[in-house]
Amino acid sequence: MPDTSANYLVMHGRHSSLVLEMPAGEAPVWRYWGPRLPDGAVPAAPLRDGRPLPSFMLDADQPLTVMPTFGVGWFGQSAVLAHRAGHAFAQAWTSCVLEWLEPGREAVLRLADAVAQVGAEIRLRLDADSDVLVASTVLANLGDTPLDVQWLAAFTLPLPGECDQVRSYAGQHLHEFMLQTDPLSRSLWRRENRRGRTSHDCFPGAVACTPGAGEDSGAVYGAHLAWSGNHQQTIEWLHDGQYQWQLGEWLAPGEGLLAPGGRLQTPELVASFSAAGWNGLAANFHAELRARLQWPQGRMRPRPVHLNTWEGFYFDIHPGPVSELASAAASVGIERFVLDDGWFHGRHHDRAALGDWWPDEGKFPDGLGELIAHVTGLGMEFGLWFEPEMINPDSELYRVHPEWALQLAGRPLLTARNQLVLDIARPEVAEYLFGKISALLSAHPIRYIKWDHNRDLTTAGLADGRPGYRAQVLAVYALMERLRAAYPDVEIESCSGGGGRIDFAVLRHTHRVWTSDCIDALSRIDIQRGFLQFFPPEIMGAHVGTAPAHTTGRSQSMAFRAAVALPGHLGVELDVRTLDPQDKAELAGWIALYKELRPQLHAGRVWTGQGGDGLLWQAHGDSGGDAILLFVYRREPSTHRYTPPLRLPMLDAGAHYRVTELRPESAVPATGHQAPLLDAIGSAEGMSFSGAWLVHAGLPVPRGKAQTAGIYRLDRHRLA
Repeated sequence: MPDTSANYLVMHGRHSSLVLEMPAGEAPVWRYWGPRLPDGAVPAAPLRDGRPLPSFMLDADQPLTVMPTFGVGWFGQSAVLAHRAGHAFAQAWTSCVLEWLEPGREAVLRLADAVAQVGAEIRLRLDADSDVLVASTVLANLGDTPLDVQWLAAFTLPLPGECDQVRSYAGQHLHEFMLQTDPLSRSLWRRENRRGRTSHDCFPGAVACTPGAGEDSGAVYGAHLAWSGNHQQTIEWLHDGQYQWQLGEWLAPGEGLLAPGGRLQTPELVASFSAAGWNGLAANFHAELRARLQWPQGRMRPRPVHLNTWEGFYFDIHPGPVSELASAAASVGIERFVLDDGWFHGRHHDRAALGDWWPDEGKFPDGLGELIAHVTGLGMEFGLWFEPEMINPDSELYRVHPEWALQLAGRPLLTARNQLVLDIARPEVAEYLFGKISALLSAHPIRYIKWDHNRDLTTAGLADGRPGYRAQVLAVYALMERLRAAYPDVEIESCSGGGGRIDFAVLRHTHRVWTSDCIDALSRIDIQRGFLQFFPPEIMGAHVGTAPAHTTGRSQSMAFRAAVALPGHLGVELDVRTLDPQDKAELAGWIALYKELRPQLHAGRVWTGQGGDGLLWQAHGDSGGDAILLFVYRREPSTHRYTPPLRLPMLDAGAHYRVTELRPESAVPATGHQAPLLDAIGSAEGMSFSGAWLVHAGLPVPRGKAQTAGIYRLDRHRLA
């Protein structure tokens, strides 16, 4: 008879469960991660009792554990690779102690290897509502000689063998969140980033899909490494037909060297299962991030409409024109005015002055006080751009402290955008930066920092010659945290050449991200849809830019630019002074509409989907709530004589909805006369539809021209 006395660790979310088998004298064995199991459901017997050994194998079965190790019978990817000067290169966990921090919800697994003299603590938390699993690992050197750790996974996840593809995101500056879809097979799938920041080109997360999974249906598994530096993730086929998925920090040589008693803490792994497709998974991740965001005063206030001066002035910052822009911004409803690059000592171009964080005497002889008073007197908040981690060789700071730049002895300094990287892990450098930023925050009512980071890390050596990639990330977090503690009402935006530092870890210290330096609305549709797979819309910086767009040269109507930006955290990035009266009035109308809609845009679910004839749509709200906001985008000209209706599967089929088109009175309609039904939707009264009809048959939409959009409110109601 099989042994039925095995112990299990079981955690349940609302729609998911995980089960670990706890055999004595070894690491916990993965038994299950997937759809919700009934309470009390555990395996009938230990895993090995149901796995006959195949031919030409070890005489002991080696199943997937939460922390597989190298050299003792596991031939797959190991969760830890470490040695002591070439010795003790193999580890095997000889004991495990389970401690429940919250029964059924959060636990710590304490592993030890008495032979290799290493220990590990794995912390697991499964949120009961969002179905998000958060895990991290600490590795401890319990020996009396140094332990060199080359790789340490934050956690190891199982994936079922039916997973057949993985969706991940590549990209580059101005083109982030490029969806990549790869088949899963017996070949190894791996993504690595060694740029020293989260990166534009290798997002630290992915979604594994089962056959037939799509926007709103099918089993999908997602994971994201909450870390703003180097990272690696691997999905590997196993010989029982399953997969293992590991994510962790990519350690530069020497970064994992632990002295006796030393400990190495991994970043957090944030993972989730959903049976409701990509949109269901997105909802889980959004709930987790919303829970971890640390807003001033403990809660998010309505996201203020934001104007950033960069594409209006670039470096040509002077008090008179900037004050005029502030007045023009206030007249269209802007609520936060952010002074971007070009305000500080000697900063007239991108070749000098980074590090010299005090107002330029030629531009602001009396400092920033008069400008800030003008902005706040107009009823707007004031924000200021910094790039604290960087230094130009042509700067007062570098001339005094060239040793403060990350560098390697005997190697040439490699500049990017004419700048080097400051070694913030030096206490004196962090103190200098805190002092300069603090002086401005103390002297003026500055409520917002745009924190930029415009290059990858190279020659990243610390003062003692050791690699500084990991130390730099941790030092940046510490500096942000110190500033936030000192100035709790100040919000911080994470910008890194646009989308180069967007992750769940930097968002423990910040409140908004700049999604991309590309503000072209056509490009932004795909960038923002990729972003929304992991992050909620209220932190997604989305601006109305110029026409033509500075980064692509393409032009779109004000209505299209506004409709693409509206669902995120709305901003404006253009010189409002130069708008003709019609465009200025239309911009003001779109800003007013955003203010009306933002409570709903930034509080509930987000769904994305595709319709026939090349239409893309995005909806905000709650499927069981009273209203849904629907954004419909046409990127290319129609290829159909009659545009197919748009099926909306998230609606309640048992309800009725009044559909009304939303558009500021000042906006120029994207289309002329349509059919009577479409004209009725465009009227103030709207048109009533049954939910079942909209779910299964679809909503009629205008044929439309290329690069046009429609916005609709679907109000749930009862028929008389």
